[in-house]
Amino acid sequence: MTKTIQTYFPELVNIEAAATTLKGVAAVTPLMENFTYSNAMSANVMLKREDLQQVRSYKIRGAYNKISSLSESQKEQGIVCASAGNHAQGVALSCKKLKIKGTIFMPAPTPKQKVEQVQMFGGDMVDIVLEGDTFDDSYQAALVECDRLQKVFVHPFDDEKVIEGQATVGLEIIKQAERPVDYVFVPVGGGGLASGLSSVFKVLSPETKIIGVEPEGAPSMKTSMDCGANTTLQKIEKFVDGAAVQRVGEKTFTICRQNLDQMVTVPEGKVCQTILDLYNRDAIVVEPAGALTIAALDAFKEELSGKNVVCVVSGSNNDITRTAEIKERALLHAKLKHYFIVRFPQRAGALKEFVAEILGPNDDITYFEYSKKHNRENGPAVVGVELKNKEDLEPLVARMKARNFFGDYLNDKPDLFQFLI
Repeated sequence: MTKTIQTYFPELVNIEAAATTLKGVAAVTPLMENFTYSNAMSANVMLKREDLQQVRSYKIRGAYNKISSLSESQKEQGIVCASAGNHAQGVALSCKKLKIKGTIFMPAPTPKQKVEQVQMFGGDMVDIVLEGDTFDDSYQAALVECDRLQKVFVHPFDDEKVIEGQATVGLEIIKQAERPVDYVFVPVGGGGLASGLSSVFKVLSPETKIIGVEPEGAPSMKTSMDCGANTTLQKIEKFVDGAAVQRVGEKTFTICRQNLDQMVTVPEGKVCQTILDLYNRDAIVVEPAGALTIAALDAFKEELSGKNVVCVVSGSNNDITRTAEIKERALLHAKLKHYFIVRFPQRAGALKEFVAEILGPNDDITYFEYSKKHNRENGPAVVGVELKNKEDLEPLVARMKARNFFGDYLNDKPDLFQFLI
């Protein structure tokens, strides 16, 4: 006899109950028209500002809904979670509000600022354990702790109550939108937010197209949907840390596979440019995952014309120390920053010749490393050049080759390039 597999799909009544549970805990964040992107897309682009939550991300919704649903005996035992970022802060604040003891496992390399934020939100109701070098290390340690002490593990995304909590974002959008929503762009990491939000729209606004967005370097949901089975990525780019997972949830994969109209990826460099644009044009500070949905708009420009579009801005827990890297990645993506090995003739005036006669009038040296260690005819230097226009690259390389300065181009050599940025 074949056993029937029960598949979880969130019911609207449970999502509405979650919204009631979250009253006074999670803010009803604004749905704000953005003039910059509305004009650029010739559409009505609205931002769902989950970056304005107290913990600066939507994660409080799922964490609180899950923890508040536990039995009294489970609450007395306490809870455990593993996270390197937003989920940890949501769990910490939930523990403090519900007076439940929590143990939060975080990777040892987690920036001090993030650890302090978690401690601040949780106070004396949480203990932070720094374990392992990666999230997976912390995750495994957290599971061992749960088994040893019979505590509940609060999963960051693959849990019914967590999904129902995240789904309240969708309820709010539908209530706040003054006109029918044609498109919703939602960031995808483990898939909890996308699963919950899409389930709401499939019931209350089935004509809305739901577009999931992942970073190009961590396309776990897109890969799984393309393969037709939940697939673990062997290697991911972790820069968009709030949406970079090697494997999405089993529940979330099933829901997203059925509900999402399309999964797309965005290059990390494009995400960085969007972060800078949002800050410079609109004074909005977002983390990399929070910029994903807006970064995807350009690829849909033609079909979005005249439509009502919502982008979920998922969070703003950005570390200011990452600003230089964000700018660098944005310039590289725009093909305005280039690194070379330049072979300088070992004679007086060679550097002056390079600056005056090889660089263009708008080219700027932003990186230079040179050390004379031999008596050869030419001495190599690593030089970073920022261009005003990407079309200036080819003439620059031609001038370097004509004067015998060109050694190598490093941007397309990742094994060497990783040591520079």
